[in-house]
Amino acid sequence: MQKRTTILMDADLLERLDRFAARSGVTKTSVLTAAIEAHLEAHDTALDLSFLAVGRSDHGRLSLDGRSIARREAGVRPGPDEV
Repeated sequence: MQKRTTILMDADLLERLDRFAARSGVTKTSVLTAAIEAHLEAHDTALDLSFLAVGRSDHGRLSLDGRSIARREAGVRPGPDEV
């Protein structure tokens, strides 16, 4: 479902957008959508560890170390049992 919105931007930037869209043969909406998606992708701070499986091990702190490494890589502070 698409929704309409209004944005305000500098006149020079809007002219650049108009020229780029015309030169590329695409709509301004598609350019803005792609730019916003790229920006959000690059700046998304959500912790997505769907690729990671952590379990229990008979090898000491292996599972705690795995969580600690994953959190460190994601920029999340360690929990009290991981210090």
